[in-house]
Amino acid sequence: MGESAQRQSSGLGSVWKNLSWALLTAQSTTFVLLLHYSRVMSPAGGKRYLTSTTVFFNEVAKLAISLTMALYEVSKTAPPSVPATSLFFSLTTAIFSGDSWKLAIPACLYTLANSLQYIALSNLQPATFQASYQLKLIVVAIFSLVLLKRSIPLRKLGLLILLVAGVALVQMPTGNPDDMSFHDETARLAFPRSLEEWKAAKLGRDNLHKRSATYEGIEEDMMTANPRLNAAVGLLATVGACLASGLASVYFEKVLLDSAKSTSLWIRNVQLAVYSIFPALFIGVVFLDGEKVAVSGFFEGYNWIVWSTVLVQAIGGIATSFCIGYANRDSKNVAMATSIVLTTLASVWLFNFELTANFLLGSFAVLVATCLSEDSSSVSAHAKRQVLRPPPIRVDRYEKESKSGEASPASPSPNEISIKLPGTPFLSDAGLSTSRPTSPGHVRVGRTPSGGYFDKHSRDH
Repeated sequence: MGESAQRQSSGLGSVWKNLSWALLTAQSTTFVLLLHYSRVMSPAGGKRYLTSTTVFFNEVAKLAISLTMALYEVSKTAPPSVPATSLFFSLTTAIFSGDSWKLAIPACLYTLANSLQYIALSNLQPATFQASYQLKLIVVAIFSLVLLKRSIPLRKLGLLILLVAGVALVQMPTGNPDDMSFHDETARLAFPRSLEEWKAAKLGRDNLHKRSATYEGIEEDMMTANPRLNAAVGLLATVGACLASGLASVYFEKVLLDSAKSTSLWIRNVQLAVYSIFPALFIGVVFLDGEKVAVSGFFEGYNWIVWSTVLVQAIGGIATSFCIGYANRDSKNVAMATSIVLTTLASVWLFNFELTANFLLGSFAVLVATCLSEDSSSVSAHAKRQVLRPPPIRVDRYEKESKSGEASPASPSPNEISIKLPGTPFLSDAGLSTSRPTSPGHVRVGRTPSGGYFDKHSRDH
């Protein structure tokens, strides 16, 4: 029975591993393409949405999904007669008990990484961002060395150096005038001086508004209507997102490994979402964009593309935590490598991305480094824990040994510890004749197979 349970557990782990790989590939590709398109498309209502509000709604969606699944898990183990209030109380206790406070740090880091991803994809092509975002592997390796005490083999160190070289080639400027930065583009803008020039400018830019007649609004409206990509800003935002997301993932893995009791990953996702809502709301929405939200509202510039981006990003956050819990980091690396290929093909088709020799060579180096950068220390540690686990204890019932040479079905296997419980003395042949206590110095006479206690004394007399 133990072997069948072990095979069932390994089969479940393989299913989760394959599912997390496919889910991460689809989510990463879709999210990058949707986010970039939402930042360069014609804005709804003439104004583009605020990224701080989308980060906040992303955490709200993640909390709703995780809370629903966590409540379903709690209800499965509870009796049918338990009221709903007791289920919510049990779930609340599980969320805010134990080491849940430790997840406040990775929650804030994930929120920062999500905000920086919006800035990066507003200034980089999806294929360029996807290849550059693999710098997160270097951040994960460094923080794993510091926090998890994992070594970096020489082979992996060489692959990380190859990764840096590949990202440098990907980020190398092509000299295309269409990739002009915001500063260079606005520096060439000439303010219209006559009615004819205003009409020409209006015909060329349908998204200009009345406030564009002043110096205060002309630049912002032109940038909104015709956004330009700034590679320097995009690279800095990508590096910052890699630092925040890499540290958060390593710290989250450390919390899972150091946890004294096993906690469901749905509960962990609820904890992350709860602690992420506060910085997303009070720092991002209220502190940074409070004036704009007060004037335009939360949903300024929203459409179905923006809502789809929020939902896909929420699913990606949940899939990442399940990948850490159920699958090793190797499957995640393969998923990211596949996503780079799919994102590049989609960028060429949807956004007219131009493939250059530097980009192709750099992408190939990133793909090789990503696919071959396996985490052997993690696998060995998991295998070590499986080997050091004590064999199951099996308690056999007391029964007479079979006279035949065949082994009894109840006999323990060589890898199991067997404990035989001795029978009660009153049922054995060498049992005592009475349960009365003996007097000091008097040896109690036991019952022999030939006769009883009185038979022996009658023969003596």
